[in-house]
Amino acid sequence: MPHTETRDSGWRATVLVWVTFVYFLIFAQFAYLKRLAELGIAGTHLQAVLGTMALGGVLTSLLAPRKKHYPTPPSRIRMGLFVSGIAALLTLLHLGFATALAVSSLIGTGLGLLTVTVATHLRRWSGDRSPLLSVGVGTGCAYFVCNIPPFFTASPQVQATAAALLCLAGLFLPLSQVQMGIAEMPHPSLPAFSFRHALACFTALVWLDSAAFFIIQGTPALKAGTWGGTAHLWTNGCVHLAAALVGAWLLLRRGLPVVLSAAFVALGLACLLLLDPHRIVLASALYPIGVSLYSVALVAYPSLIAPAASVAERGRQAGMIYAIAGWIGSAMGIGMSQNLGHVPPAFVLGSGIVVLLPWASKMIRHRKREIAVTAVVLLVAFCIERAVHATRAAAPLTQIERGRQVYISEGCINCHSQYVRPNSPDALMWGPVESIGELRHERPPLIGNRRQGPDLAEVGGRRSPLWLKAHFYDPPEVSGASIMPPFGFLFDNRRGDDLVAYLQSLRSPDVASQLVQEDKWHLTASAIAGADVVMGKQLFQQRCATCHDTEGRTRQLWQASFKRLPPNVAIGPFQHLSASDSPAQRIDRLAHIVKFGIPTTDMPGHEYMPDREIASISLWLSRNIAQPIRNK
Repeated sequence: MPHTETRDSGWRATVLVWVTFVYFLIFAQFAYLKRLAELGIAGTHLQAVLGTMALGGVLTSLLAPRKKHYPTPPSRIRMGLFVSGIAALLTLLHLGFATALAVSSLIGTGLGLLTVTVATHLRRWSGDRSPLLSVGVGTGCAYFVCNIPPFFTASPQVQATAAALLCLAGLFLPLSQVQMGIAEMPHPSLPAFSFRHALACFTALVWLDSAAFFIIQGTPALKAGTWGGTAHLWTNGCVHLAAALVGAWLLLRRGLPVVLSAAFVALGLACLLLLDPHRIVLASALYPIGVSLYSVALVAYPSLIAPAASVAERGRQAGMIYAIAGWIGSAMGIGMSQNLGHVPPAFVLGSGIVVLLPWASKMIRHRKREIAVTAVVLLVAFCIERAVHATRAAAPLTQIERGRQVYISEGCINCHSQYVRPNSPDALMWGPVESIGELRHERPPLIGNRRQGPDLAEVGGRRSPLWLKAHFYDPPEVSGASIMPPFGFLFDNRRGDDLVAYLQSLRSPDVASQLVQEDKWHLTASAIAGADVVMGKQLFQQRCATCHDTEGRTRQLWQASFKRLPPNVAIGPFQHLSASDSPAQRIDRLAHIVKFGIPTTDMPGHEYMPDREIASISLWLSRNIAQPIRNK
């Protein structure tokens, strides 16, 4: 063996694995999805775009081992890097649906070609000292870099640019110097997996990983406990790196069965713990451990572990693994989380049967000591987690938690929903739209199924505490023709204030985008044409006079509690209008106030009122305010 081969450290393999993983993790999984959201591609269009990327990945993974167009591994890797880098740069453009489909096809094609070629021919560049260590370092460093807070939280444009530059820089790797020498791989006493069994195991693990990842991403409470904040990100990066290195060591010393079993235990427990948001701390520790363990095995298997006799056979196996486990398994996991909102325990059990049972009996005979130690560690971790959970459960409830119990006990769900339905008038009336994933993790969920009253998903941002309290005392007086019964008795003790605090907590942080949507709303021409001054006066007396008339009952009862006393429109002045407004502008300004209220005040909106009624009130107000206008 030549001297250059025996001294090669495998740095080329480390760099190739690192670049490929960084591109996949930070761009394909994060930046591209965020960019599509910025471009307004959602719903069925988003599904089609992602499906196109998966289709490109599957087809290229299966076809990549063939040598028809690019016969040498270096040329295939460079082609994969080039296509992937160009695809990332194209996402910086303003893409429509058709162009997004084309870019997604390029992403899937480039990534499929790159991953399969690297996995098939990894031993060419992995050196002869510690081939598995090269894989572990490359995988762990990729996860670590992607979790560095400034990089993780950067804009999708910055992440896409960084991923593209890495791919284009990879074109200059000296891959032509093929390293043919490789240290002899270990032969653990445990039996090796057959290829079919390995494929089934990898598919189950990728499925679990993708499902858990999508659930965490779509649930703000879970995301805050895993990827929220600098401390969480640094911890995740370090855990990923450590688990990847341990995974490489275990592959070398104990073999593939032990690594995949440990990965399943970590991922399976993480998926089960995600069923309870209070257990997110332990889940957030187990999830990266399981992901890094199986990721190292997934990269190393085709070239360094599988019993394939020839390069051609390794290529076919790599194509099958990345097409079925990588792309299809990932798509199935995402589909499960979208449809169910959680990973069913029965599926976790089934995955365990796939991974563990075929070799469990032989493992027990050969690894009694390791099994005993693992069982003790898991038992201790479970006891600690249960103690933490019990301590949290024993802690006194907050006012918001008490208010939620009042909401449930008083049957508010029978008349009020808590879900802003996407692609419906809800988005303007009650938005912004929420993720249903968070609602599914509530115990119990309060999404509701009827609406005798308005939706309350965003009531905290649209109604003040005073308005809510006054409304509980006398709903018909405060809300016109409301059929809601009075609940003033709740304020005989703290239950009423607790309920108000809970309702105030129901608000989205995405206020800015909602205000943009509200600013785009205007009365239709037909509503303005159908406006009736007489109707406007009647509606004002029914809906508004209780606060805006000196004799109004709500005004008299709660006068000392208003943030700012509502103006008496019969006297004026009305500070939200300007002397420079035309009659049409004045009606438009008044209509926005009637429709959406005045933020930071006690003035509510009348979001469910038809446009013609809003136009009628606005027309009457514009003609009957005594001193309505002053220059700002």
